[in-house]
Amino acid sequence: MIKDLLKNKGFFRRFSFAVLLIPLWFSAWTQAVSDEPARTGWKLLYEETFDGALVNDSTPWIRDAYGPSSPWHVGPMDDDGEFFKIAGGEEFQKQLESFHTLRKRFAFGKDGWLTAELAARDRDKDGIPDGAPSLSISTLADGTTVAVIDEPDHNGGLLIRSTYPLPAQYRIEYTLVKVNFGGSRYDRWEYGGKFNGYASQGAKTRHPWLWGPSADFSKPYQDWQDIRYANGFYYLGIVDYPNPAPRNNVFIHTHRKVVIDSYNVLDERAYFKTCNPATGEYYISHDNTLNMLFLTTGMTKEKPETGVLTETACGINESGRREVVTAGQLVPELMPKKRYRFAIERNRNGYTLEVSGYLRFVGETTLRYHRDFVQDGRPIWHYNQSPNEYAGEFDTVVSYGDQHQSVHTWPAGSAYPDFFIIGDPHTNFYEGTAFIDDIRLYVPAN
Repeated sequence: MIKDLLKNKGFFRRFSFAVLLIPLWFSAWTQAVSDEPARTGWKLLYEETFDGALVNDSTPWIRDAYGPSSPWHVGPMDDDGEFFKIAGGEEFQKQLESFHTLRKRFAFGKDGWLTAELAARDRDKDGIPDGAPSLSISTLADGTTVAVIDEPDHNGGLLIRSTYPLPAQYRIEYTLVKVNFGGSRYDRWEYGGKFNGYASQGAKTRHPWLWGPSADFSKPYQDWQDIRYANGFYYLGIVDYPNPAPRNNVFIHTHRKVVIDSYNVLDERAYFKTCNPATGEYYISHDNTLNMLFLTTGMTKEKPETGVLTETACGINESGRREVVTAGQLVPELMPKKRYRFAIERNRNGYTLEVSGYLRFVGETTLRYHRDFVQDGRPIWHYNQSPNEYAGEFDTVVSYGDQHQSVHTWPAGSAYPDFFIIGDPHTNFYEGTAFIDDIRLYVPAN
């Protein structure tokens, strides 16, 4: 499988690493990095610098038994949700019962304002997680203390999230010190004994969750789709439900409001377009990408996920799962010397996505894009934190099969709290390590 994937990397070779690092004379096209202007009008409410130890050793791994009584139960796209039971029937149930899911959760930081959510697979059902992810503290060569998100197995997941719903208006930000969740390094996809950030040995598949009623759930684990072609990381996102935790990769595509993430794909298909902020033109790449996404309506029976709106220096786009437009490319080879700051703001009118750091073609810069809650007739998905912010005008009805009662996707009277996430929300995709620092929550100064 790896040899087959490597054959598909031709177009990446067209851009030598040296050429991609020529940026400086284009800097006038974008705003220079500056902390203070971005924070004007905000006051600091909470800050986590990871200077102290995380207290998590005593937190036990427990089995998620699924169902409505589970602390991690959300809805029909859950790991044991009706969506998959209808699509896969008894075959899906057999696959789900072939392992246990273990989880642990612990709060940290002042007043416990942050929570770590960890998930792992227990294949032999002995109560011990296989390839368990971890969150720890590390000290860098320069003396900086950082949090380390370590996920050695793609069947695990780890999120840092807000413990409580975010305020009506806020700015959440943090610093990414280093990331190794796939993508090429110096134009190579194999490095450090890994392929696209994944361990190169053994089967690594998306088992046991698939899209759509035509999916074949009867195959053994090793015969499912190999996932090494795609790796990534959620730099920062806002989701629409309480207590976010890692789940199957289908689930997250129905619960994002806005997100900044990376999806590193070894692929030559033309619908992967990346914006060059220096020229305002697109080029074909999906490697170390910077995806700045505003999610919107679009969920149907045939396509049970939200639509995607992107604002970039190349223009505004609306696309779906099979057409991705990205705002630029990170340069992870320069980390940790070069670092990135990710931020999301919510004010009275809408959401703003912001990234500061060294981008290909432009060097040190800040990309900052805003969309109103409803703009040009298109809403940001589940933007309303309270029922009085929304009248039901974007509701649709979706059925996941004849056996399942129709579901309203966004009814009048509904409300969706904001929670932020950093990390890997999947339990059947993504694998790697990330170092992060200085998580800060701001509220309006006045």
